[in-house]
Amino acid sequence: MKQTLISTGLALADFIHRHPKRLTAALAAVLLGGTGGAFAVASLAPAAPTAPLRLVSEAVQPSDLSAQAEALDQHAFTLYRSDQTRATDTPEALLKRLGLADPAAAAFLRKNETTRQALFGGRAVAGRSVTAEATDGAELQSLRTHWAESATDSHFKRLVVERAGNGFSVRVETAPLVVNQRLASGTIRNALFAATDEAGLPDSVTRQLTEIFEANIDFHRGLRRGDRFAVVYETLEADGEPVRAGRILSAEVVNRGKTHQALWFKEPGASQGSYYTPDGQSLRRAYLLSALKVSRITSGFGMRNHPVYGYSRSHAGVDYAAPTGTPVHTIGDGTVEFAGVQSGYGKVVYIKHRNKKDTTVYAHLSQIGVKAGDPVSQGQVIGEVGQTGVATGPHLHLEFRVNNEPVDPTEMLAEQREHVPVSPAAKAAFARLKTDMRTQLTAAGQIALSNFE
Repeated sequence: MKQTLISTGLALADFIHRHPKRLTAALAAVLLGGTGGAFAVASLAPAAPTAPLRLVSEAVQPSDLSAQAEALDQHAFTLYRSDQTRATDTPEALLKRLGLADPAAAAFLRKNETTRQALFGGRAVAGRSVTAEATDGAELQSLRTHWAESATDSHFKRLVVERAGNGFSVRVETAPLVVNQRLASGTIRNALFAATDEAGLPDSVTRQLTEIFEANIDFHRGLRRGDRFAVVYETLEADGEPVRAGRILSAEVVNRGKTHQALWFKEPGASQGSYYTPDGQSLRRAYLLSALKVSRITSGFGMRNHPVYGYSRSHAGVDYAAPTGTPVHTIGDGTVEFAGVQSGYGKVVYIKHRNKKDTTVYAHLSQIGVKAGDPVSQGQVIGEVGQTGVATGPHLHLEFRVNNEPVDPTEMLAEQREHVPVSPAAKAAFARLKTDMRTQLTAAGQIALSNFE
């Protein structure tokens, strides 16, 4: 059969060589007649051969494959598998999921206190990523996992188990978490959390998103189908894997056709940053509504019957009941003007705020955490609730003074309209960051667009 095909091919080549004009004319007639159009037809005549055509036949003898097969039999493969720890894990169960059958390794993991705590500590260690290196005989060569001790750690722990001779060695290393950035975006179809889950956004980042824009967007009742979001946020990674999500760096929410944007910016020399609109206005108010996370008002501003002195006198602030030791936060940026003990106030802190006309007073503290001259940022803990000075029980006495004249803190804080702008000295740095933010948010938005298409 093969000889017949070769002979036919040689005959066809010889015909083309002897009758090129006939073949060219026939092909041109077919093309012109079939379409009615004009064609340029190239000559199919081959170049004149320089040597006569001849058939060459050569026998091929396959080489001996036994040597290759033997080499493959002797070659050792290294296998890599990854999985996550579970609350109900045993050494055998974990190794089985990793595709390993190694009784010696399972016995070591069970007996070693360090590996037991890191891998088989129940719910406390569930979800840790485990990577194993094994032989092609399913024997463990090395095993690694990592974790961060707390949500605020800048470093992580790495457990390394390695085969050493006839046994195993174990060590725990400490390494810095690597800060990286991730982009995410999505479209609201039903609820915000459903859309952020679909976009792979961690819950902690979703909560930040709602906190950033809560003054301008009602995330419970104000969202509409088709509203969009885009987020650029930090991730803290260990060995290339995310350990936890960090801060949102820039965000955009399109709600009912209106675009809301924010970016994180820390002014040079400031102890902490804040979120700003693209035009440089802070998204936070100048003052927090309260210096305590949880409290209740026990005495308001104005005239009252003093609980200790027993007669009516002016009360220059507001009293908030709270247990001794409750953290007290400064309600705005500023500088500590006084920190110490002062007559009926007991342990007290005075803070002069950025506009130089407002002062807040925090009295009856049990502990003071700042000193005169310290710069403080909104929300910073400056002391703890107590009942020092003239007080009948643990509480915080808060005063708000404008040009040294006391005003009702509850009314002043509820009616505030002032936002903190970027300082003139930081405007150039802010402008550069704003340009980067717009590029990042555009890229984040393209993720959702490509997924949709």
